[in-house]
Amino acid sequence: MERRENLAPMDPAEMAAWLRQQAQALGLSRIALAPAEQVPQHRLFAAWLAAAYAGEMDYLCRDAEARSDPRTLLHQARTVLCAALSYAHDPPAAQDGVPRGRIARYARGPDYHWVLRQRLRALAARIVERVGHPVACRVCVDTAPLLERALGARAGLGFQGKNTLLITPGLGSYTVLGELLLDLELPPGDPMEPRCGSCRACLDACPTGALVGPYQLDARRCISYLTIEHRGPIPAALRSHLSTWVFGCDVCQEVCPYNAAGRTGDPELVSGQPDPELRALLRLGTAQFRRFVRRRALRRVRRAQLLRNVAVALGNAGGPADVPALVEALGEREPLIRQHAAWALGRIASRHPEAKGSALQALRAALATEEDPGVRAELAAALGEQEP
Repeated sequence: MERRENLAPMDPAEMAAWLRQQAQALGLSRIALAPAEQVPQHRLFAAWLAAAYAGEMDYLCRDAEARSDPRTLLHQARTVLCAALSYAHDPPAAQDGVPRGRIARYARGPDYHWVLRQRLRALAARIVERVGHPVACRVCVDTAPLLERALGARAGLGFQGKNTLLITPGLGSYTVLGELLLDLELPPGDPMEPRCGSCRACLDACPTGALVGPYQLDARRCISYLTIEHRGPIPAALRSHLSTWVFGCDVCQEVCPYNAAGRTGDPELVSGQPDPELRALLRLGTAQFRRFVRRRALRRVRRAQLLRNVAVALGNAGGPADVPALVEALGEREPLIRQHAAWALGRIASRHPEAKGSALQALRAALATEEDPGVRAELAAALGEQEP
């Protein structure tokens, strides 16, 4: 690297151009700059919280005020560098006809938090080297209290679509976002206004009706929320709408015209593995589960949550061959798993007459010994749907 004393000082515009070059060299798909100041969209966020759309995500309420201004995270900050990293990879197709669980694309490969954080740290180190003096900075990836989509729109990184996600022209919405707070005064990008026009593809395609209006998401109905953030039983009325999603959901992105062009995302975020078999997932022991989620964004869920999701997916797509695995799940220690396994057995029995006998026998046997009230209610409901 060049010696510091040989580097001529840059004016802010030159520095911004240099930053874009360095970001590209480090593998960041796109960056843009926003001023570190009050975020006007915070009032919309506060109204969203007041409407109870956040569900059980109490952490959003706890740090709600901190999200109003990035300087609450770094008081010296003058610029927010917003970065997008593409994960636009099509999952490999499996042709065996076995029911498989769908995982949101961002979580299929290595944990994006680590990948994006490392690149932003490397960019911060290059900035310090280039300016020749210490620079107060902070790397933020997902977990910091920032309104990152609003900041991305302010920086010109993209615009917020009707599905509330940030859409970057030329990249689409299959991106993960990160920020670098800097105490450098740099020229901000031009704010990007929504470009969805009259399109409502995402609103019409949402399986659970979570998009209650343009730019309005009721997280309590969102499949991503239900499979990741929600810790308890999935509402019975929504289960059939989850299809085979076991972690997250991409439906509103799959129908978005801005994602129609075939693109290749960052190679470090590629999985290379097809969707996992639901039957095998339901039989994951504790140690196997830990290996399955290791170094992946899947670490966000507990084993009981994942197996709950898998049971629902099997209830939606499984057949007679899946009954034994669900019967085994009726013996799981966690009531949450037993509840949803009971529901799934009832669903399979309704669709497949040849599976009805074994499913009902297992449900009756479980009900005879079950002590948990919630599980008993699910067992009774599943039996009640099959028996006159």
